[in-house]
Amino acid sequence: MACQVDAVFFADCAARSFFDQVANKWSVMILTLVNEKPTRFNELRRRLEGVTHKALTQALRRLERNGLIAREVLATSPVAVEYSITELGQTLQIPLGAAYDWAVNHLREIEQAQQTYDERAARQG
Repeated sequence: MACQVDAVFFADCAARSFFDQVANKWSVMILTLVNEKPTRFNELRRRLEGVTHKALTQALRRLERNGLIAREVLATSPVAVEYSITELGQTLQIPLGAAYDWAVNHLREIEQAQQTYDERAARQG
């Protein structure tokens, strides 16, 4: 019997590239924040507890490269940069919102599964 492999698993699949570049915790959180209002870099950094300067910069560049956010240099003194969501980025709000709602609705089950796993691993290890 021949094995059917979904094209999304191929290394050159565009969907796989998208997931590699966009579907990570910082990108999802950034998209959520800039969906609320255009946001400056330092405000993003303050609101995203635990993000490093480097990780935030890389995530913003990936999101901009994929057309999900727009970067605007503001003519202020000192110069500031503001990020806003694009129309394309807004189309992700429904699926991201659904994933968020799922996580909130299943948080207790997830925590229980983690606890069960950790207890089993502790007994085995």
